[in-house]
Amino acid sequence: MLPLPDLDQLDVAAKDALIRALWDKVQSLTTQVQTLLARVAELEARLTKDSRNSSKPPSSDGLRKPKSLRKAGQNPPGGQQGHTGNTLKRVMQPDRIVTHPLPPSCDACGGILSAGETATETRQVFDLPPVRVEVTEHRILEARCTCGKAHRGSFPADVAATAQYGPNIKALAVYLTQHHMMPILRTSQLMSELYGVSLCAGTIMSVIREAQINLSPVTNRIAGAIQAASVAGFDETGMRVAGKLHWLHAAVTGTLTWMDIHPRRGKAAFDHFGILPNFTGRAIHDGWKPYREFDCLHGLCNAHHLRELTFVHEELGQVWAKDMIDLLCAANDEVVAGPLSRSRIAQLRTSYEAILVVGESANPVLPSTGQRGPVAQSFPTNLLRRLRVYEDDTLRFLSDPEVPFTNNLAEQAVRMPKVKQKISGCFRTFDGAHAFCVIRSYLATLRKQQADLFQSLVLSFQGKTPIPCFNG
Repeated sequence: MLPLPDLDQLDVAAKDALIRALWDKVQSLTTQVQTLLARVAELEARLTKDSRNSSKPPSSDGLRKPKSLRKAGQNPPGGQQGHTGNTLKRVMQPDRIVTHPLPPSCDACGGILSAGETATETRQVFDLPPVRVEVTEHRILEARCTCGKAHRGSFPADVAATAQYGPNIKALAVYLTQHHMMPILRTSQLMSELYGVSLCAGTIMSVIREAQINLSPVTNRIAGAIQAASVAGFDETGMRVAGKLHWLHAAVTGTLTWMDIHPRRGKAAFDHFGILPNFTGRAIHDGWKPYREFDCLHGLCNAHHLRELTFVHEELGQVWAKDMIDLLCAANDEVVAGPLSRSRIAQLRTSYEAILVVGESANPVLPSTGQRGPVAQSFPTNLLRRLRVYEDDTLRFLSDPEVPFTNNLAEQAVRMPKVKQKISGCFRTFDGAHAFCVIRSYLATLRKQQADLFQSLVLSFQGKTPIPCFNG
């Protein structure tokens, strides 16, 4: 720090110059302090981010008690109103009856109890019978005609080896590993302990590859149906494949699910899959910039907005964010109740823009510093800019009944693959990851259409793959 000059030796002009210099310095330091305080507040606020107020997954919350954006009392514990319930009911014709006899004599007088026995009460126990593998031997016959020509029977097309596993065992292995996300080793142990079937890891992988070949034509048709849909949700998430970061991409509708893996996350992957480049409907997503490179209408996921607004309100104390949360949620409730009139949509847009004005006044855009590149803006400023620039996409659900309020369908599609990664660590090969995506696309689609997944896999191994409905 420079020493203070001798003020007694300065004339009035020199003192005025010193005061001005000190004033400029104070202004500069004040600006720096405000900037640093804002930066410290932002960094401290980041520590409070979790799955409730940001896009971080619930698994990142650690051992903290999870919070929900749902209002208290909205879905109380237990059966919801209108739910009929599903209790265990007795059957009229049990498979087996066990009669428990009376004691041989009366414990009061010692009389013989042999006559007049009647069943006064019955109880039923539901359980699994002992399960064992059934081995079917196929034999072909041979005979010679009186003319001398030998004739021989033929094996069914699906019986190609001297010893092989049948469609039920194959379907169960795929069902456990690809739908219930069990690791291959645990699947092998389970099938050995429950059914006495010793499937090694290589055999299970061969069965998975066979299922992929059977189902690939169907998943290709699912991709084509989503491409032609009027509304579809899109999302992507990171996956480890062969020790490297890859990206699982998902495209969904209310009845269809498609997913696949690619080394890239952005436009290169979209172009490779071919769904988005030819998509002409309304694409619902989280606002990631590469989606904007495609010429279609867009709809933004308001679940993301609600989480970010929750952060701004609860951690940064900005009231306008709570007002925007209330407006978006109330607007969604109105849309669920019935279509909105043009005048009501105009009123909601006016309220929306008024809240943005309040937020923008509290979070002014920082001016340029003269240095290269854009000035880093605060989190609320960036959020406000997105809500302002993409107002039509944010509020598209108001006027278009097919556009959902959130992109939850796409987020749900990528959730189970993340569970698979957490259980197994990563996919060892790209082919294994691709096979998982093919099979998972088929099973997730059938689940949406309320089909029997296991029986569908059995039929696919028999060469009779059930075809889902591709409309919607």
